[in-house]
Amino acid sequence: MNVTLVSSLESAPPTMLFQQRHDTECSAVVERGITVQSSFNTVCAIEYLKSHNVDPKVIERVLLRPDQRRKAPH
Repeated sequence: MNVTLVSSLESAPPTMLFQQRHDTECSAVVERGITVQSSFNTVCAIEYLKSHNVDPKVIERVLLRPDQRRKAPH
């Protein structure tokens, strides 16, 4: 990591260090997918999210690695 990048990260506000959700519709679809997973199973949740054109990397992250999910705003 170069010095310029480190300096810019150190001076950035904390909210700038993490990607923020900009698409509330996609966010709602992902939340419903998580609910489908807990109510039914992971396969159903994957199919639901795929049918709503959620990026496969996002599907993998939210369903298979819940510790890497974004935190909901307070």
